[in-house]
Amino acid sequence: MKALVTGAGGLLGRVVARVLAAEHEVVPLTRGELDITDEVRVRAAVADARPGVIVNCAAYNAVDDAEDDAVAALAVNAFGVRALARAAAATDATLVHYGTDFVFDGTASEPYREDDAPNPQSVYAASKLLGDWFAQQARAYVLRVESLFGAVDGPSADGRRAGGSLARMADALLAGREVRAFVDRVVSPSHVDDVAAATAALLRATPAPGLYHCVGSGHATWFEVATALAGELGVEPTIRGVTLDELNLRAPRPRFCALSNRKLAAAGVEMPHWRDAVARHARALRRR
Repeated sequence: MKALVTGAGGLLGRVVARVLAAEHEVVPLTRGELDITDEVRVRAAVADARPGVIVNCAAYNAVDDAEDDAVAALAVNAFGVRALARAAAATDATLVHYGTDFVFDGTASEPYREDDAPNPQSVYAASKLLGDWFAQQARAYVLRVESLFGAVDGPSADGRRAGGSLARMADALLAGREVRAFVDRVVSPSHVDDVAAATAALLRATPAPGLYHCVGSGHATWFEVATALAGELGVEPTIRGVTLDELNLRAPRPRFCALSNRKLAAAGVEMPHWRDAVARHARALRRR
């Protein structure tokens, strides 16, 4: 099957394109090659490639900047997804789209399930929720991912450090610099390799389309994640715990935002535990 991957210059897009290439003919398109906010170009690209599946890895992820630039966030995360969904529906292609844990308000005491009501607290979160809804205008798998990390070579397409927050933590730990990590934000960290493998597995198994939480199993505070990473790297932890209130970030972050991946497991796709993923990440970094 031919797979068109948008946002192929970022961390997720690069790994998804590589993993899918083992089974599919992949057409990877970076933001420079296809701006998904241009619906005319989206329709033309899809009509030209005629893919069986469109995998959307393009996203506006500047959470704080979105508070001052809602138009840019909505253009990519909502209306860009709508353009892809319309193009997918018009060509009978399946759409895979990646969502976020930020759509929840973080007031839960146990991991959120797919049928829990979203309550976005920021512009970024609202734009991503709209994207979840727009994606389902096509035959779509909407995979909510969280706290992505992984090891890739070179910067992402926008010039930022590829690899996610954990890669930046690892850089600091290995250099002996202090790492600040939240003690009051609970997440389900997810290795990008596992998310890409789960995407490929879903396309093979073809369970019912819909919303799936595609995250590492288990959950922890960022402080616990950073401490585990330091242990796996074999370095003395130089980690200072901080709170969300202490940093006074522009955009609100959900405090408890662990996601349950049981629905994904019921579809036959098991996600490794976050501790296993962190250990694999550390081994990859040590080999460099």
